[in-house]
Amino acid sequence: MNIRFFILCFFLLSFPGLYAGNGYCFRVYLSDKGETGYTLENPETYLSQEALERRRMRGVDISLSDLPISPAYIDTLVALGGKPIIHSKWFSTVVVATKDSVFADRVQELDIVDSVKWVWKGDPEVPYYGERVSMDRLEPRDIPLKNIYGYAEDQIKMLNGIQLHEAGFQGEGMKVAVLDGGFMNVDRISAFDLLRLIGTHNMVFPDKTVFEGDGHGTKVLACMAANLPGVMVGTAPDASYLLIKSEDGRTEYPIEEDYWAAAVEYADSVGVDVISSSLGYFHFDEEAMNYDPEDLDGKTSFISRAAQMAAEKGILIVISAGNEGNSPWGKITFPSDATDILTVGSITENKEKSTFSSVGFTADYRIKPDVVALGSGCTVIDASGNICYGNGTSFSTPIVAGLSICLWQALPWLTNRELIYLLQQTSSQHKRPDAELGYGIPDMYKAYKEGVKHAKKHP
Repeated sequence: MNIRFFILCFFLLSFPGLYAGNGYCFRVYLSDKGETGYTLENPETYLSQEALERRRMRGVDISLSDLPISPAYIDTLVALGGKPIIHSKWFSTVVVATKDSVFADRVQELDIVDSVKWVWKGDPEVPYYGERVSMDRLEPRDIPLKNIYGYAEDQIKMLNGIQLHEAGFQGEGMKVAVLDGGFMNVDRISAFDLLRLIGTHNMVFPDKTVFEGDGHGTKVLACMAANLPGVMVGTAPDASYLLIKSEDGRTEYPIEEDYWAAAVEYADSVGVDVISSSLGYFHFDEEAMNYDPEDLDGKTSFISRAAQMAAEKGILIVISAGNEGNSPWGKITFPSDATDILTVGSITENKEKSTFSSVGFTADYRIKPDVVALGSGCTVIDASGNICYGNGTSFSTPIVAGLSICLWQALPWLTNRELIYLLQQTSSQHKRPDAELGYGIPDMYKAYKEGVKHAKKHP
């Protein structure tokens, strides 16, 4: 990849932590990006060749949103006492940390600033958690079964994914980014020995590995990438994976939307085809920051706008619907309300909606979730390297994402929007979609056959 591109990424993404003592973070919306010397005519200086190739394949033009933010603008914020934490070139925002609560008032007076939003408050000295004391290799205690997929067979068979695999499509050549809270011990677990890892990135703690701190992403990744025949084989074992930590488990503030947006931009910049994320937001530690159900329009929340923008860049975005079905909120969470993405709900082994699975519609009456998969009692691998059973749209999502990866490998001429439409139209209740199951249970092999048939009719 281009050296200048990486220097730019390092400067704009890899800032150190916050000031000592109590502090605040503000999202600064810039009025423009400033002068950098970069133009739409020389994208190879700020985008990787992989990102450019994906845009070419998907018919996506380079746009002003791809241009970097001027370092001079960053310097101006620093001069006023702010410490840059994360940024979004797509939305011309910079999150800055400060101990001064009136920092926002001073920044707002700058000509380069459009508006300022408070996104975090707390003690940055709260210790980082989850450091590992051992690096021993982790072998499962589970007795291997006779079938190749092991304990995960039923959740793949439910979507007719085994036939898609047998047709020769297991994700090879596809690049996938997984956004989560951490991937504890993935580098030590034998079920991931064959993992095709193309990189990692920690948005929250840039100096820490993604392989400690939280094991949620380990379980999520297993649904796609585990490859231990007889114990567990995931839905896309031959795909290549980029693992990104964007969730700060210590608090719940809107800054996590900024981490997520930056993670998506990073994934785009290195040329991934698919992003799978089992994170969702609506409620924060400060009640005044909470979203309302009317905000579920795909346009209001920062994170949903980021998901939509990523879809416009040609990436297939697969998002969990949320686990708020039993809560007063009840609805899908952000960013699952975004348009042009694939939102996944959860069902039981009896193919009924899991009680916890969040429901639609969106505020503007679009069908959500789009599809569903097993999310009650599905097979995962935990941070100890052993099989366990999980509940949540967190796990139905990567099950669908992995098979969608394989389907796109089989039908590479489709755009991300066309792939989503194909999945919707070949799911179990495509004729009568609803707010609980959406278009229903996908039939991945049927989608593959329909895609091939359509290609033959319209070469």
